[in-house]
Order: sequence, then structure tokens, then C-alpha cells
Amino acid sequence: MDSPGDPEGPRPPGGDGPPGGARETSRRLSREQIFVLISAASINLGSMMCYSILGPFFPKEAEKKGASNTVIGMIFGCYALFDLLASLVFGKYLVHIGAKFMFVAGMFVSGGVTVLFGVLDQVPEGPVFIAMCFLVRITDAISFAAAITASSSILAKAFPNNVATVMGSLESFSGLGLVLGPPLGGFLYQSFGYEVPFILLGCIVLLMVPLNMCILPNYESDPGKHSFWKLIILPKVAFISFVITSLSSGFGFLDPTLSLFVLEKHLRKWLLVFGNLITAGCYMFLGPAPFLHIKSQLWLLVLILVINGISAGMSLIPAFPEILSCAHENGFEEGLSTLGLVSGLFGALWSVGAFLGPTLGGFLYEKIGFEWAAALQGLWALTSGLVMGLFYLLEHSRRRRRSKLQNILGTEEERTALLPDET
Repeated sequence: MDSPGDPEGPRPPGGDGPPGGARETSRRLSREQIFVLISAASINLGSMMCYSILGPFFPKEAEKKGASNTVIGMIFGCYALFDLLASLVFGKYLVHIGAKFMFVAGMFVSGGVTVLFGVLDQVPEGPVFIAMCFLVRITDAISFAAAITASSSILAKAFPNNVATVMGSLESFSGLGLVLGPPLGGFLYQSFGYEVPFILLGCIVLLMVPLNMCILPNYESDPGKHSFWKLIILPKVAFISFVITSLSSGFGFLDPTLSLFVLEKHLRKWLLVFGNLITAGCYMFLGPAPFLHIKSQLWLLVLILVINGISAGMSLIPAFPEILSCAHENGFEEGLSTLGLVSGLFGALWSVGAFLGPTLGGFLYEKIGFEWAAALQGLWALTSGLVMGLFYLLEHSRRRRRSKLQNILGTEEERTALLPDET
């Protein structure tokens, strides 16, 4: 059953509802939008805290249980890998499962497995402990993918004309979760031991479940006929995919936080390009790269990290609405089905980079040092930014030629209509 404020049929381009009862519909939609924002903020904050809480103390505890550094890295890395796979599956079957059910179920399972992580110190050391760590971490990744895929789709459905701005503002809660997770986890670990950080945080996430069951609207839609493959082979989407992967790889390389708003829609594509080019420059100056012959200083490192957060946000936030608009321009239906595909693809691409970033970053750091490793990471961002910029220039040129041709044809038709009929 549709929620009270869910408009019947597709929205017109301006996003206005039907003329009759416009004021009441607007009021109901406004209330639903507030509830959607609360729900999305809760999953962004809770899931990012659950994700980041491991950092300060888990490696040390895992070593005590017989896990090597390589295995510990794999326990962290498997999260992104299974997040990738689950995002693709959940994005495809979002409409069949139901966005609200997927959101609530994902949050419930995430909270539950976070509590379970808190009792892993009671598990026998060695292979049993390692296997349980992988099992719990993989389950958490799958549940997170379900909740975030559903959240992105619901946000795009509730805010069809402001997707980039809304998603950008909610990134502040993701950043807050990433910032609060490690110090809060470290404090609770030092004060109360291993179990308390996980159990407390898991219980907080579980308490959010009944709240979201009550306030989250239930959007329904018919299954679509399109697939991920049909979406990702679109040239524009393929290039944006490259950008997303390079950005998430960079975040995995440094693990900074992000909290930004996007600017006006007509600037969106160039934010995507220039943000990536600035990000590339930031990585060149992080070391700095040896060929720059600049001495590394603390103030420069801090400044570059701040600029990197801003530039990465410039590229990241417009990516989702750009893929969505490209899908619509190429015949994908406007509805929850396409939103699910785009959300799943975005999450999957982000996970690819989040897996490659720390994996290749750690390897390159060991082999060639941080300066050259950061420069190579910057080269990835530079390449994707240049490719994206070239695509937009070609697209702009093609549209101008098409517009010019249409104007010429229109003028010829007008002249023909004005000529007297000689017959």
C-alpha cells in the first residue's frame, strides 16, 4: 500500500504534484521528507560508527587470538568486497524485496552482528576466532549494503529534484560517524574492556529499528526491465563509475571524512571533473611526490588533507544524480526500480575502490614508500578526471551540433511554408 504522500504516477519535470489539493499534498510530502531524512541520518551515523569502531583496538585483540597482520587486513578488506557484491544484488531486487523492509532489516542485522562482535573475545583463539571474525564482518557488510542501497533509493524518491543536495547534507552524518567511532570505541575499550563498545553501539542501532519502522514511508513500484549491465555500458555512466572508484580508493588510502553540500545543478558536471583534478593534485603534494622537490611539513600535510576533503566532495556528491539523469535520458523508467539499480551500482563501485585503496596502498607503501604511493593514487584521480572532462566536452560539442542542425531544419521548414504554391 502506498504511503499517503506518495504521488500517483510519475512526477512532472518540475516536481509539482497535481493541481488539486496541492497545498495539502505539499504538507504531507514535507512531513514524509522529514521522516526520510531522520531515517537516512540514523543509518548513516549508526553504520559508519559500527564500521569505524574497530580501528583503535581490534588489531591488537586479534593478534592476541593468533591472527597475523595479513589476516587482520583481510578481515577489514572483506567488508568492502562483500559490500560490493551485496550492493549489486540488493540494487537489482530492491523493488521485489521492498525498500522499507530492506532498510529496516539491514539496520536490524547490522545492530545484531555488532553486538556479536563484542563477544568474539570469548571464542577460542586460532582458526575458530578468525572464521567467526570473517563471518560476522561479512554479515555486517551485507546488512550495511542492504540499508544504504534502500536509503539512497528512498532519498531519491522523496527528493526527486534535490538528490545531490540532500545526499550531500547527509554525508555530514557519515563523516560524524567516522569521526566519533574510533575515539568513542577507544575510550569505552580502555574504560570497560573489549565487549562494551560493540554491545553498546549495537544496542543503540537496534533501538533505531522500531523508530524507523514507524516513521519511514513505504514506497512501492513495479519491477523494471533494465539491468546493471545495461546501465553501466552507457558511456557516461562508465566514466562516472571510473571517477567513483578512484575517489573511494582514495578514501580507503587515507580514510578521511567527508561532509559537503553540492552547488547548483548546471555546475554539477564540472564539479565532478575539477574536484577530481584537485584531488589528484592533493595526492601529489601529500608526500610530497619526490619529483616536486618540496620538503614535507606538518602544516602542508594538514592543509592538503583539508583541501582533499573538499575536492573529493565536489566530485563524489554529483556522481549519483549524474548517473540517475543519464539513465533517464537513455530510456530507464522513472521509479524505484531504476533508483535501486543506481543505488546498488554506486555502492558497488564505491566498494571496489574501498577494497583496492587500502590493499594496493599498503602494498605500494611497503614497496616504494608513501611519497610515490600517494603520487600513483593521485595519477588514478587525474586520469579519471581528464577522461570525464573530455567526455563532457565531446557531449557538449555533439549537443551544439545537434541544436544547430535542428535550427537550420526549422528555418528551412519556415521558408518552405512561406513560399507561394505554384501549382
